[in-house]
Amino acid sequence: MLAGRAARTCALLALCLLGSRAQDFGPTRFICTSVPVDADMCAASVAAGGAEELRSNVLQLRETVLQQKETILSQKETIRELTTKLGRCESQSTLDAGPGEARSGGGRKQPGSGKNTMGDLSRTPAAETLSQLGQTLQSLKTRLENLEQYSRLNSSSQTNSLKDLLQSKIDDLERQVLSRVNTLEEGKGGPKNDTEERVKIESALTSLHQRISELEKGQKDNRPGDKFQLTFPLRTNYMYAKVKKSLPEMYAFTVCMWLKSSAAPGVGTPFSYAVPGQANELVLIEWGNNPMEILINDKVAKLPFVINDGKWHHICVTWTTRDGVWEAYQDGTQGGNGENLAPYHPIKPQGVLVLGQEQDTLGGGFDATQAFVGELAHFNIWDRKLTPGEVYNLATCSSKALSGNVIAWAESQIEIFGGATKWTFEACRQIN
Repeated sequence: MLAGRAARTCALLALCLLGSRAQDFGPTRFICTSVPVDADMCAASVAAGGAEELRSNVLQLRETVLQQKETILSQKETIRELTTKLGRCESQSTLDAGPGEARSGGGRKQPGSGKNTMGDLSRTPAAETLSQLGQTLQSLKTRLENLEQYSRLNSSSQTNSLKDLLQSKIDDLERQVLSRVNTLEEGKGGPKNDTEERVKIESALTSLHQRISELEKGQKDNRPGDKFQLTFPLRTNYMYAKVKKSLPEMYAFTVCMWLKSSAAPGVGTPFSYAVPGQANELVLIEWGNNPMEILINDKVAKLPFVINDGKWHHICVTWTTRDGVWEAYQDGTQGGNGENLAPYHPIKPQGVLVLGQEQDTLGGGFDATQAFVGELAHFNIWDRKLTPGEVYNLATCSSKALSGNVIAWAESQIEIFGGATKWTFEACRQIN
């Protein structure tokens, strides 16, 4: 009797399902559901079917949410990179327009094209470019004065005639710059004329740098190997120097140097060290309106240096991998310190050490807007933390001053490219 009732129940249930679903869903199967004797079997079957559909929808929604969550997590890095790029673009737009807010964030830019971008100078106003050219002319005149002193001690009619020729060219360039300034003040200059005029002046400056460098070669044999400086007169993406040696693996370091710059905004990148897979292994940079920063494995610490006053300054940064503790010294005095800067990350070996440019790829990817403008000398690196007394000896040109045991400032260890120049320098004579 119970079996007959169950059969009748299933038959009625099938009729209810067929009656309530007019659409053809393809092959179907019949499911028997236990319901009370006095209940409405059709209504119960419909409710059961709705629950199954609801459960299926919930499962589908859950699967969709999980997929969306995975997508969001996988693209977080992309979103972060795009945000950084936008911030850099906004910052560059602000710099082009005039004084404004500094760039937001500490993001690094993506690798560049590597092409010659002398034209990047056009990102700055024409008046600023001419100001930089004026500074370059002054630098050349200073070098000629040094050559005059040398020629007095080593008389040579050929040297004197070449010096007079170079002095004449510098005078011509000064007149061109003055004429260009007057044209700008009168509002007659156009973008095309600005570009043509700048190219002419830069070409002449490059020629002068080469000729003066030839004269200065005669001084190299008569000076100690560490009594020289590097000069980077303009923001370009091709003017730099490279240290022939690489760095070993280091769990601590001290890096010190003399710097002189009046560039604004930002003096640029005095040095950068890149290794395979990490272009920002060790970088010192002052970019835009931001304070100077040191980067270790892309981690950033802001430094208290103020050096763009056109005077020589001695700076040092010490660091240890233990807790990422760092200290910053300017002119022999500690001005800042901190911790948690890339803790327990050793500086990796077998990289490329560049002076004057920030690397976005190993040994390249330079950006003219991040180039160092000014003069640099006595760049030394140790694989330990120097004491305050040792730093002070360096800054005061003491006879007890040490040379770097990892990188020591030596003319034979520095290669120059793109018009960067070497010439005689004596730190103590400059600051005393």
